[in-house]
Amino acid sequence: MTALDWPLLLIVAVAAYLVGSLSTAVITARLLGLPDPRSAGSGNPGATNVLRLGGKKAAIVTLVGDLLKGLLPVLVAYVAVDAPMQLVAMGTAGLFAFLGHLFPVFFGFKGGKGVATAAGAILGLAPLIGLIAIVGWASTAAATRYSSLSALFAAVVAATLATFLSPPPIALAISVMALLLIIRHHGNIRRLARGEEPRIGAKSEQADDE
Repeated sequence: MTALDWPLLLIVAVAAYLVGSLSTAVITARLLGLPDPRSAGSGNPGATNVLRLGGKKAAIVTLVGDLLKGLLPVLVAYVAVDAPMQLVAMGTAGLFAFLGHLFPVFFGFKGGKGVATAAGAILGLAPLIGLIAIVGWASTAAATRYSSLSALFAAVVAATLATFLSPPPIALAISVMALLLIIRHHGNIRRLARGEEPRIGAKSEQADDE
């Protein structure tokens, strides 16, 4: 990587981070007159909490928005950056869009768990791996009705497949996202171990979901 490549990657990283910082859950809640998901329900600004607060339509809008803000920066990097920097730029875009969701500069750095944004980024970085991870999430959610367990399973699947099947820049970006996603679910992991994790659709105010 030459000295001229670093400014390009910085631009990609900053742009992707700013896109990721657009909290779809908070914006959707404001537009629909719902409670702020950062302070109501589980306090987590993500699709699962919006489902609890505003129903399926609001949750779908949030989910699609979070997916797109992970996917679009990767696609823009793919189109805008040529080889040999293309894969590095794509990985950078996906990772920083994800970081923007976790720590959004526009919303006090209080973001969600990043499941949907990571899914969108992975779909752009490695479409087949992204589809397999989504199927794994959906299958686990249908079988257990635990959103957190489904996300953890999908993260492990994505990172494992990327390690063996993807070029190093893509594998690294997906693996870092998976690791951060698992770390963000530390509370869920403890509740799963105790048998106290609320299932999808639960109205519990103590839930801490996506």
